[in-house]
Parts: sequence; structure tokens; C-alpha cells
Amino acid sequence: MALFLMILRKMMNNKWLEISLLLGLVLSVALASSMPVYTNAILQRLLVQELRQLQLEGSQYPGIYWLSAQLGEDAEKKKISLPETDALMREAGERFGLPLQTYVRERSTQRYGLLPAQSNKADPNKQRSADLTALDGMEEHIRLVDGRMPAKEPVDGVYEALVVSEALTELSMVLDGVFALRLQPGSEPVYVKPVGVFDRSDYADLYWYNIPSSYKNSFLIDFGLFERDFTMGGKLNVQAGYWYAALDYTRMTLASASDFERADRAIQEHMDARYETHNKNAPAMQTLAAYHAKEKSLRTMLWSLNVPVMLMLGFYLYMVAALITDRQKTEIAILRSRGASRLQIILSYAAEGLILGACALLLGPYAGVWLTKMLGASSGFLEFVQRAKLEVNLNGDAYVYALAAVGVSLVMTLIPVFLATRLSITQHKQQSARKDTSSFWHRFGLDAILIGLALYGLYNYRTRMKDLLSLGLSSNDLRVDPLLFLIPALFILGTGLLVLRIYPWLITLIYRAGRRWWPPSLYAAMLQVSRSIVQYQILMVFLIVTIATGLFGASATRTINANTADKIRYAAGADITMQIRWENDAPPVILYSELQEEQEQEAVQPQAAEDDAPPEPPRRTQYTEPSFLPFTQLPGVESAAKVFVRPGADLIKGKTSGSVQLMGIDTKAFGETAWMRNGLLDHHIRDYLNLIASRPSAVLISRSIAEEYGVKAGETVSIGWKGVEAIPFTVYGIIDYWPSWNPNPGSGSGSGAVEEKAGGPDGAKVSRPKLIVGHLSYIQNNLALEPYEVWLKLKEGASSQGVYAAVKEQGFQIEELRDAKQEQIKAVKEPFQLAINGVMTLGFLISVCICFFGFLLYWVLSLHARTLQYGIFRAMGISLPQLIGMLAAEQVLISGAAIAIGMGTGSLTSRLFVPLFEMSFDPKTQVPPFQVLFDPRDETRLYVIVGFMMLIGLSILAYIVSRIRIHQAVKLGED
Repeated sequence: MALFLMILRKMMNNKWLEISLLLGLVLSVALASSMPVYTNAILQRLLVQELRQLQLEGSQYPGIYWLSAQLGEDAEKKKISLPETDALMREAGERFGLPLQTYVRERSTQRYGLLPAQSNKADPNKQRSADLTALDGMEEHIRLVDGRMPAKEPVDGVYEALVVSEALTELSMVLDGVFALRLQPGSEPVYVKPVGVFDRSDYADLYWYNIPSSYKNSFLIDFGLFERDFTMGGKLNVQAGYWYAALDYTRMTLASASDFERADRAIQEHMDARYETHNKNAPAMQTLAAYHAKEKSLRTMLWSLNVPVMLMLGFYLYMVAALITDRQKTEIAILRSRGASRLQIILSYAAEGLILGACALLLGPYAGVWLTKMLGASSGFLEFVQRAKLEVNLNGDAYVYALAAVGVSLVMTLIPVFLATRLSITQHKQQSARKDTSSFWHRFGLDAILIGLALYGLYNYRTRMKDLLSLGLSSNDLRVDPLLFLIPALFILGTGLLVLRIYPWLITLIYRAGRRWWPPSLYAAMLQVSRSIVQYQILMVFLIVTIATGLFGASATRTINANTADKIRYAAGADITMQIRWENDAPPVILYSELQEEQEQEAVQPQAAEDDAPPEPPRRTQYTEPSFLPFTQLPGVESAAKVFVRPGADLIKGKTSGSVQLMGIDTKAFGETAWMRNGLLDHHIRDYLNLIASRPSAVLISRSIAEEYGVKAGETVSIGWKGVEAIPFTVYGIIDYWPSWNPNPGSGSGSGAVEEKAGGPDGAKVSRPKLIVGHLSYIQNNLALEPYEVWLKLKEGASSQGVYAAVKEQGFQIEELRDAKQEQIKAVKEPFQLAINGVMTLGFLISVCICFFGFLLYWVLSLHARTLQYGIFRAMGISLPQLIGMLAAEQVLISGAAIAIGMGTGSLTSRLFVPLFEMSFDPKTQVPPFQVLFDPRDETRLYVIVGFMMLIGLSILAYIVSRIRIHQAVKLGED
């Protein structure tokens, strides 16, 4: 106890340093514990969203778990296996870790032939067959349409049953007609009579796995009666058993997802052991199967994104621990001289660390929960929105991460102590008398090593990017390296250290250049900075890394968000694109397929008399164009355009031909409606539209056509397609990009994606897609009238749902639809997008917080160490404003210079490394090309935060300086 009190008194003597160390520990623990909490929260939100989307797309409840088993002839085996499966599935909710909303058992006999017992009730010549089925608890989920409910016991030896209305038609029968089942000779006769017609009482009731109409060949009797007479009694052969559980999927978490998978494996083992043939339908399993890979990728990304901040926190902890140790080096040296071992001294400091670590372990995880909630509200760098809160829960993983963070942090804080224990009292005094001329990272060339590693990573990624684009590969063909997020941090730190290596020379040069003219305050400030630059380098590194990381984070998130949005808008072409159904004379699909087969057979076996006859052209479908005017008048629509897209069109240039994509447009409407990012073409897109507007046969061709076919502006090419005779067009211009068209190889946009060439790898040569843009009216009048797409540009604030409703009210049938705005909203909610936005913001805010405390701590300790110097300045006649001016000059030379270096480093890092984030996407589908963006608003927010931090720090320092008294300084000098 006495030792514990001594440690506490020792900590109180350095309470501000200990509090600063505790802050760093709490932030380290909070950041570490937030990673598993955030990962689980994001994946849980995404899991529920995807399950809901599964319900919308598949019209099936995602919480379904349905089993079926085909039963053999062994009656005794059925009596054992069916109850065992019943008991297993009855515990489904508990096994799956989700609330059980409904549980249904179903039994069914084999199908038997039916003989009417009363010829006046049914046609005896009609061939009929049906089975007897029972659903447990069905009576509570139906309504009678006709007749009455059946008895729960046979009446005069006849089983009364319910049927669906479709069964009356299918089996040609009426209610109360008795039927005998065709059984094996010698078997006891079984009679059944339909007494009522039923339907579902609620069409949204989860009880019904199958719709009632699927029972059109079934008589449904009481479940208890079925079990007694057929399952256990053996009067009829029970052929199939079904078990159906509906679980509340909205309550699913990653933990319950694991329970769900374990329960599924156990159930499958149970079914394999008891039934030769069985089936399963569990829609959620398909979604869960992809989640292990997503979870692993997201955890890796979070670690990678947090590495720079974790390094900075470690650096901060080391710095504070070094400051504490520096103030106690004399004490440590005395203890060593008096016989204390190094281990004893280290253990005493480890005890301090354990006390602080316990406090951090107590507070950190809850701070991590708060950080996670803040991450969930981030929509961009330093941007927060009001969205549904993340479901955040502390779990065992969070405390494991927190404990690991405490352990690593404790090791970081003990390193300075370990180094200090090597010195005796004599060595300590000798070292104190020396002045370091360079820091350890400059002595060991750490700046060159870090920059070299970062530039190697940059070269490696750029090489891989070229391979992706040139070979038309997918980004999945290359392993995504977590170093993608680490190497920018290495470059920032290395560049900052490199500039700091040069900075003392620059200060000396400026000092000597204006030595005769500098005022006393600036003279003293420059002299102090030039002589003590090593002392301030840690603070400058803090500021450089904070500013550069902030700029890089802002640019990265802004670039990723903007490029994702641009990719969606470019691929769609406009805010909304849709394909409307056109009336036509095409035969139904089945008849059309039969017609094609007949034509192929006739082509294979031609008549001898018709060998020389010209082949008949394929039949062309005739379309009726719907009115386009209503689209231009839809509420919320600013403009509308017709866009005809014909893939697989034939391009003929002399003796060569090839497959291209043909696009027909109305130049004026297209220019007002389509979206195109500036800078993709040599001129503005409207210049190209104006170029071809004057001549109906004018077209624009893609650069791939110009290079592969040698076509130039002014030349003529012919275009047609199967069944349509080619006509000439005149080339007026060459384009590299066009709304909705992807020019990258392997993208699938356009035609001619792959050509077979001998000598290439695997005999295939990747060819670029090809596009021709012409006038829609000319194409319709001279080639063919075929359905076109409708592109819509919405007014500011217009609702997509309102447009859909208006289109429906006009009587149009939408066959295909793409809504760029809805796709953008969905993209922002992707887990990796959320992680990048949230972690970049969180990392910067933590960096600013740590930097502020480090900044304040360093300057306060520096002022206390220079109290005598400031007192002498005051005694020499330097006024308080001049003293504060000298302090401000030091701030400019140290903090201001660090901010300027950080700005330059951040901008350079963004330009070099942000384009590498394209590796996280599929480069061949990333059109428009990745573009690094800098938003002045981001920089303004960044500078306001840092400026506010420096202003507060300078105010505190000025207050401390103003409190210095000359007599205190003189007394300090005498001591």
C-alpha cells in the first residue's frame, strides 16, 4: 500500500503530463475498440438492408427457413424420424438466434386416383387424382369462401376436407361429393368429401409459404386427424413432410448470423441422417455466404485507414512519456547509482502505466462507442448528416482490441524509461551538458527510407493499374493490398522529415540575410529557433502530419465520393433513363422461337428447285412509336431526350467491316438533357452537337474506330445492321467519351470488345469498344424505326417517385429503368464508402486533438524551462507586448512553418496517391477517369480548426508569460 501511495504522489507531481498521457491512452483504446464495434454496426446495417432488398426483388420473405423431405415406404421409420424433425424445428427460433414469428408443419400423402361414390355429384369418366394434406394450425389463418368447416373426425367413415376454389375446377367436382381413393386390392377403403372452400384470411400473413392455389390437387384435413390415422396409423402412404419457420430477419446481427449458419449446418446433418431426399429454401443463406469475405475486407480496410492515426497516437504517447522521463532522469540516475536494478525502475514505471491503462480500459471502450456513432453520421470529410443511428453494441472483440491497445501503449511509454536506465549519474550529467545537433530520425536516415518505401509502392501500383486497363482485367484479378492506405502516411511522414532536415539551413540563411535589420524580438526568436530546432521538431512533425493527413483525407474522400457519383451519372447518361414498351407486331416469345426453328430447318434442308433463288430477308418487326410529348411535360422534368442505342450495328469502310454501337440523338434535346463532365473531350460537348446539327448524315465516331479503321473527319462510312441495308454517313468529328458509353476494353460497353487474333495471348486480342453518334431522325427515316430510350433531366429538388407516378398515369409501361440519383444514394451507404468517409474524418479530428495537446504541452514546458530567460528580457526593458511579439514570431517560425510544410506535403501526397484509390474499384468501369479533386471549402474548414487550435494555444501561452515576475526569475537564477 505504501508503494502504491508513493506512485500516486509521484504521479501527482507531474499531474498535467500524466493527464496528457492518460488522454492519449484513452484515445488509443477508443480508436482500437471502435474498429470491431464499427465493423459490426456497418455490416449489420448492410445485412438488414440487403435482406430487405432481397424481399423487394424476389417477393419472398428473407426470414424463411423451409424444409421438405421425401419419405420412403418404411412406416416404422416415419414414426420415428418425423417427430424428431418436428422437435428440432420447434426450437428453430432459439437455434437460429432470432425471434420465431411462425412455425408450420405440413404432411402430404402420395397422390391417389379418385372415384366418385355418387355419379350425380361428379362425372365418373373424368380422370382425377389428388392427395390428402394437413397443415398444423391452418384454421386460424383462413376464411371460408363457401361451405363449412370439416369435422375433426371421420363422419360415417368419410374424411371431410377443405379445398381451394381452383380444385373444384381442376377435379370437376362440387361440395359434398364423396370420392373413394384408388388403393391397392385388399386395402381398407378410404373416402373423402370436400365440404368447404377456403382462402387466406390475410394475404400478408407469413403463415403461408405456398399460395392456396398450389393446393388445387389436394384435400386438406385436420392435422391431428392426419397424424393419428395416416402418419401413425398407416392407412395411407405419407409421402412428404414439410417444415416451415418464418424468423424475424430485422433482428439479425452478425452474432445471430453465426448462430443461423450453425443451426443450418446442424439441421442439414439431421436431415442427411434421416432422409435420402430432402430440400431446403433459406434465402438469407445466400446473403450470409458473402458476408465473411465482406467482413474480412472491411476489417482490413479499417485497420489500414487507422494505421496513420495509430502511429500518431503511438508517437504522442512516446513523446509524453519521454517528457515525463526527461524530468525524472536525474532521479532515475540517482536510483541506479544507489543500487536499484534496471528491472526495478522499469517495474515502478510499469505500475504507473498499469494504473493509467486501467483507467483507459475503463473509459476507452465507451469513448469508442461514441466515436462509432459519430462515424455513422459522416457523409464526407468533416460532413455529418442526420441518418438512422448505427446499432452500436460493445462486444468481446471490442475489449480484446482495447486490451491490446493498452498493452502496446504501455510498451511505447516504457521505451524512454528503458533508455534512461542505461545511464549512471555521471553519464546523465555529461549528456545533459551536450546539445543534440540532429534528431535520431535524421541520424539514421528515416526520412529517406520512408520516402523510398512510399515511392516504390507508388510505382508498383501505377504499373498494376496500367496492366488492368491495357488487358481489360477486373480489379478482382489483382489482390487489393492494405498498403494502399499506408503508403501515403509513410510519404507524408518521410517528406515532412526531409523538409525538416533542410529547414534549419533555411532559418540560418534568413537570419544572416537580415541580421542588420531584424527587430530585437524577431532577432531573438530566430536565434532561439535556429539553435533549438531539434527541440521543436517533434511539435513540427505533429503539425505537418496533422495538416497533411487532413488535406489528404479531404481530397481522398471528396475524390472518391465525386468520382463515384460521376461514374453513376455518366453510365446512366442522365438523371433518369427508361425504356418504354412500344406496340409491335412481333409474335409471342414461344411462337417466335418455334418460327425461328422452322426457318433454321428450312435453311438446312433447302428444296432443290430453290437452290438458285435469292434467300428471303428475315422478317422485320414493325413498331408503333408512342407520343413523346407527355415526357417533356412531366412534373419535375426540366428536359427530355430520345436516345436510340443499337449495339451490334455493322460499320463498312471500303473492304473492311466491323461491329459498332450506334447511337441516334436529337442534338438540341440531347445537349439539354445528357450529363457530361467537363474536360473529357477536346471541346465542350455542345460544340460537337452543333458541329453535326447542320447535316442529317453527319456522325461522330469514337477514337477507337478512327485508329483501327484509319477513318478521318470528312470521310464516308456505311452503317446498317442485320436485316437493315447499310446507308452512307459522313464523319464530322472524333470523340473519346460520350454519355453512357464506356471506351475501356473489356467493359462490355459497345461492340467489338474482343477480337480473335492469332499470336496473342491465348489467341485473343483485347479490342476497344466502338461508337458512332448520329441523328435519330435520319436513322429512323433511312434505316429503321425501332424503340429508343427516354432520358430525363430533373429540376432541382424534384422527386424520382413523382416522375414514376406521372409516367404510370400517362399509361406508359416501363420495361427498363435507371435512376442515377437513387444509385448515388445507395452508393453513399455502401460499407466501404461509409468506412472511408467516417475514418478519414475521425482520424483528422483525433489528430487535431492530439496535436493540440502536444502543441500546448510542448510550449508550456518550454516556457517554464525559459522562465529565467523571459525574466531577464523583462529586466532588460523589453515590454510585455514585445515579449508576446517574440513568442508570436517563434510561433510563426515553428508552427506557421509546419503548417505551410503540411499544406505542401498534403497537396503533393494527394496528387500522387489519391489516384491509387481507383484500385479499390474496377478501373475498366471507372468512367470518367479518376480525377483528384480539391474543394476550397475543405481547406477552409481545415485551416479554421487548426487556426482556432493555435489561437487558443497562443492565448494560454501569452497568459503564462504575462504572469512571469522579475523577482521570480531572479530567485530562479539564484537557485
